[in-house]
Order: sequence, then C-alpha cells, then structure tokens
Amino acid sequence: MQAVSQTPLLDHLLRRAGFGASPVERDYYRSLSYAEAVEELVTFDPATLNVDSRIGTPGYAGVTARNGAFTPNTVINDTRQRWMFRMVHTPAPLQEKMSLFWHHHFATAYSKLAGTVGATDGARMMDAKPSEDPGGVRGQIEIFRQMGLGKFRDLLVEIAKDPAMIVWLDGRTNVKAQPQENFGRELMELFTFGIGNYVEADVYAAARVFTGWNLTQLDRNLPTVRYAFNYNAAQHDTTAKTFTFAIYPNGSKVIPARAAASGMQDGLDLINALAIHPETARRLVRRFWTWFVSDVEQPDAAFVERLAGIYLANDTEIRPVLRELFLSSQFRNTRHYFSRYAWPVEYVVRAMKEVGYVGFSVNDTLTPLLNMGQQLYEPPDVNGWAIGPAWFSTGGMLARMNFAAALAANQRFELRNASRSYGSSPQTLLTYAMSRVTMGQVPSQMQTALLDYVRAGGTWTGSETQLLNKTGGLMHLLVGSGEYQFV
Repeated sequence: MQAVSQTPLLDHLLRRAGFGASPVERDYYRSLSYAEAVEELVTFDPATLNVDSRIGTPGYAGVTARNGAFTPNTVINDTRQRWMFRMVHTPAPLQEKMSLFWHHHFATAYSKLAGTVGATDGARMMDAKPSEDPGGVRGQIEIFRQMGLGKFRDLLVEIAKDPAMIVWLDGRTNVKAQPQENFGRELMELFTFGIGNYVEADVYAAARVFTGWNLTQLDRNLPTVRYAFNYNAAQHDTTAKTFTFAIYPNGSKVIPARAAASGMQDGLDLINALAIHPETARRLVRRFWTWFVSDVEQPDAAFVERLAGIYLANDTEIRPVLRELFLSSQFRNTRHYFSRYAWPVEYVVRAMKEVGYVGFSVNDTLTPLLNMGQQLYEPPDVNGWAIGPAWFSTGGMLARMNFAAALAANQRFELRNASRSYGSSPQTLLTYAMSRVTMGQVPSQMQTALLDYVRAGGTWTGSETQLLNKTGGLMHLLVGSGEYQFV
C-alpha cells in the first residue's frame, strides 16, 4: 500500500474522526494512504464490533467494579466507565465520536430520567445494550452508535420514539386535550432547521402532530421494568395541521386529517419534511464543521452548499457527507490543525491513548471529567454543552493538569520501559516524548524548559531511575500544557 505522505495530516484525521491514536494504532494507519485511512474510519459494520468483550482483559484499560459487580446497563457510573473504555479501545473510533456528537445534538440528561423512572431504568434508557438487557432495552446512545452514520431521517424517527427523549421532553404528557410543545419545538429549533425557519404556530401544530406518541411500562410483574414507546391512538389529535413551510413535495403545508389508527403518519410526514429541508442540510453541515474542522472559524458558503447537496442527494445519509468532509481541502488545510478546543472527554481519551492505559482504570477519569466541566449522560440543558473557550475555566484547566499528573504517574513504569532506547541524552528523551504525543508546535522556550527539567538532579546517565522519573515527568508537562488542549 502507498504510505501516508504527511503524518501530521493523518494525526489530524485521527484526532478529529476519533480521539487520537495509540502508538500501535498510529503504526497501523500509517500503512494506509490518506484516502484509505478515511475509508477505514467511515466504513464499518456496527454488528461486527464487540469492544465490550475486552473489558476486564489484560492489556487494556481497567474498570472498577462496585461491590464486586460491574453493571453498566443499570448503574450510571458503570455506564460512564463502559463508554470511556469504548472510546479508548474501539476499532471504529468514528462510531464513538459521532455518538458523542449526537449526544450533544440531542442533549438528554440522565438526572431527569432517574428522577422520573428511577436510577436503574434511567441508566438503561441512556445506554443499555439490548443484547445484555433482560428486557432488550436499547439505550439512547446505542441508537446513536447503530444509526449515527446512517440516514438522518431514520435517526429522527427513532429519537422521536426513544423513551429517554420522551421522558426528557415530557412526551409522556402529550395528549390531544393538552398538547405538550417541548418535543415539537426542539425538533425544529435544535434538531433540524433551526430558529428563523418556523413560527410559534408551527410549534403548536407540531405538538398536535405528536399527540399520542407516549410511553408505556411493560413487564410490570417482573423485577426488571421496561419502558417503551407507545402510540396511543386514543390520545391523537386527528384534525388537520397547517404549517408555514412545505410538508409535501407538491408544496402543500397541511398534514391532512387522519383516523386515529393512522395518526402516527402525521409525525412521520413532519419528520420527513424537516429531514429533507435544505436548511436542515445546511445546519447539519455547519455543526459538522464545528465538530470536525474548527470552532473558531466559520465555513465558507460554497463548502456548506456542496456538503448539503451530498446530504440531500444521498437521502439524508450522513456517511457520504463525512467522507467528503474528511477528503476536503478545507479539512486538510494545515491552518485547521489544532484549531479546535478539546472537549474534556476528547482530552482525557487522547491522553490515555498517547500516554498509556495499562493498569489505569477508566473509573479514575470520571471525577476529573466532572471537574473539567463535562459529565457523560449529563449535558446541562437541551442546548448541550457550552463549547470552545467555555471549557477553559481556571478550575477546568487545573483539573486537566491534575489529570495529566495522575495519568503520567500511573504509567511511569510503562513509559520508562518504552523510553529505554531513547535515553542516551536529555535531548533524545525529549524528542521521544514529543513524538509520542500529538500537539501543536512546541515553543522553543518550552523545549528549553523541558530540557532543563530533564537535566536537573545531576549528570545525565540514562539510568533506570532517571528514565523512570523523567519520562513520566515529561509526559505530565506536555499533556498538561496549554498547547495540548487543542485537537
């Protein structure tokens, strides 16, 4: 195969389409051309992935069981551990990266679910794995995992029926006598074409469209309850609904009156209209730009129109859009390297991949992530997380530095072993440490300070003790630096 001509470009791709790469993963991707690497990332079969089977096996990050049990389908901190493990070890990093994107886009918080249906079923609603759940529950993040690169229209339908979303946006109370507007509003404002493309009358019409899209409780007599979507025909508003935008290809803005038994079609018609709307296509492309390219620079109109056209030409499928994005000159432009502020989860997973993870439990990332400002399954509101520079409060940056110190200290024996061939001088050790992490240009003053750090404490001999202390210390200083906070 053709070798990648620009390793920095490959590293850029792996940081953006995934969470960076371990040394082994980087070696694998370097055996591919850039186009082959893109195809490897965007093309995978979710049914063939079983990263969870590696949990608890030697050579991988650890998890921490509570009271002797690790139950990620029902205990939310175990759920968080499992997702962190998946991000570190998945053979399909774009799957998890897009799951995180959709978690932000369709922001749903565990705390409200737990307060409504209880902690156990709240965790199941967020991310239960159906093959392991007694009731076959498929959590919301599993929906993103399985459908996140498929047709956006299909994803919208599943989200409209998702028990977590129904609880989150109060769909349980959406009945014909008193339509509940939350889901209809967010469907237009946040999930599809955005503010400026609808009016308040459309919100009320959308609420009526989804009357009867409720929740039911199954298996009431069993220890394991299952909450599931239920179309309650008796609670559906059967009258016509008029919008200010076209619903059908002929330009009609009216969803016709239907018998209650056929009323689910109202919601499917509205979702289809919104999914194929040109403004939805443009808005999604802009959000992909912010997620994958830059959160400090806006995309040019031609880029947006080109990718929006691909989305519409492919019946709302996301995979072709992302393939074109990663192959685009805009994505590959060097000015976009390290031009995105790293989310806490991105920072932590990348650090584990580049510094190491053997003997380190993902449980030990949860409190640091919270201190950095991000807790998985707990976006602060329907808008998701405040991103960009907002991540970098004084406390958040201190938490990042502390995590870098803890991870490097945990990995210092592994780092010493890996650095033995590079211990001939302080400079060769620093060169090795800098090659192990991917970050922007390290200023000469910083390099000088790092060399002074290695030399401090006596004449350099490259002894086991020096390598043990200094290699881990270098990784701490590099990963905790301001330059490492960008992807």
